[in-house]
Amino acid sequence: MANTEEETKVISNTQSTSSIGKKNIPGISQEVIDKLSAEINNMLSFAVYNGIIINTEVNSLIQNSSVDDLINAHNLLCKNIAPATPKSIEYIKELHKEGKGKAIFSKLPLVRNLILLALFFLISFIITGLSPEVNNNSLDKGIMNNNGIPLLLNIIFLSSVSGLGVLFYMLKSVSSSVKNGTLVPEDSIYYIALILLGVIAGLISSEIVSFYKTEPDGINLFNKSILALIGGFSSDAIFSVLQGIIIRIKSIFIPSN
Repeated sequence: MANTEEETKVISNTQSTSSIGKKNIPGISQEVIDKLSAEINNMLSFAVYNGIIINTEVNSLIQNSSVDDLINAHNLLCKNIAPATPKSIEYIKELHKEGKGKAIFSKLPLVRNLILLALFFLISFIITGLSPEVNNNSLDKGIMNNNGIPLLLNIIFLSSVSGLGVLFYMLKSVSSSVKNGTLVPEDSIYYIALILLGVIAGLISSEIVSFYKTEPDGINLFNKSILALIGGFSSDAIFSVLQGIIIRIKSIFIPSN
C-alpha cells in the first residue's frame, strides 16, 4: 500500500512537471491573437463601409477561430483592402474618434498643419513679391552677386514659391491617402522632411539651372519662379535623380563585387 502511495506521488509530480513544461512552451501569445482579431474586424468594417468586395472564404475562416485560420483570414483581407493596411485603418479610426464634436478643420491635424503652412508661404510670397527689391534685375544677379536686404528678400521669395510647390504636391498626396485609407502616423515625420527637401530643391533649381543658361538676359522673374515651383513640387524626383547620378559615379570608381 505504501509503494502504491509513493508511485501515485511520483506520477502526480511527473504530470505537474509536464504541465508546467507545456505552459512554458513558447508560442503565439493571447495578446497577439486578440490583436489579430481586432485588425480583422477593423478591415471588415472598412471594406463594408467603402463597398470593397470581400473574399467569402474569410467567413468560414473566422468562424473556426483557430490561429491558422485567423492568419489566413488576415492575409485575405489585407489583399482585399489594399493599398490600405491594418495600421492605416486603425490610425484613421482613432482620428475619427478623437475628432468627434470638433470642427472639420481640427479633425485631421496633418491636413490642418499643411494648410496653415501653405497660407504662410502664400503670405510670404505676396509680401516679398510686393517689395521693390524683388525684381528681374535682382533675381538675375542670383545669390552669388547679390547681398544685403535684396538677397534676403529674393531668397525668401524663391523659398516661398518652392514651399508652395511642395505643399501643392503634399496636399494632393494627403487627400489621396485619406480617401484611400492609407494615412499612417509616420507620414507626419515624412512630410516635415519633404517640406525642407522641397524648399532646398526649389532654391537649387532656380539658382543652379538658371546659372547654366546661355543667355543671362533671358533669366527673369517668370523663369526663376517656375524653376523654384517645379523644384519644390518635384523634390522627391530631384532627390532620386541626384541619388542615381551619385550611384553611377560611385560604380565607376568602386566596382561592385
